[in-house]
Amino acid sequence: MTTAAARLPHFRPSGFRPAAAISVVGIVLVLCQLVLAQPVPARPQKKQKSAGELIRKQDPPKVIPRVIDGATPENISVYISLSKQRAYLKVADEIGIDTPISSGKRVGMTPKGSFVVVEKDDNHRSSLYGDFVNRQGQVVRGGVSAKIDSAPSGTTYRGASMRWFMRFGETVSSHRAEGMHTGILPGYPASHGCVRLPDEIARMIFEKVSVGTPVTIGD
Repeated sequence: MTTAAARLPHFRPSGFRPAAAISVVGIVLVLCQLVLAQPVPARPQKKQKSAGELIRKQDPPKVIPRVIDGATPENISVYISLSKQRAYLKVADEIGIDTPISSGKRVGMTPKGSFVVVEKDDNHRSSLYGDFVNRQGQVVRGGVSAKIDSAPSGTTYRGASMRWFMRFGETVSSHRAEGMHTGILPGYPASHGCVRLPDEIARMIFEKVSVGTPVTIGD
């Protein structure tokens, strides 16, 4: 006996081809596999900057020989700009030397105001900051303060080198701790209050200034 289900006509859409449909699905799957198999391009890695590149670079010193040649003990002065981190040796109203500096690492460490050169020492050593060294002169502890740190057994204090040191004070008879001298210029304020200069520039300024030369420190 024939069932009702068997008597129903089998429905098939007009033009439907099972083999063609299977082929299309296969092509799509292959294409998907090809796309997924493609390597994802790596994002370019940013080169990490070195410490030297992160530090703001200062413009190099500028020396104007024509102006320097006209310098006398009576017509020269020094102006130091803390905000610009520059120092200027002036001859009358002209700038003879324009140089980068490094001043006190905290506000107020390098004092603002009007001063004069009170002392010159071409091979000065700090009485406040330096190293503890052994009998062979080797550094046992570096970057110490003579006021705060205690010397390890068998060591002595050796002050930090401050070549071409030019101490300044309110008057010729006053003696502050700060001065101008050769030092490291990292590109920002980093000293304990002194004004660091490039070595050759410190020597040039040292040779031109005298005790009593005006020094102005401002913004």
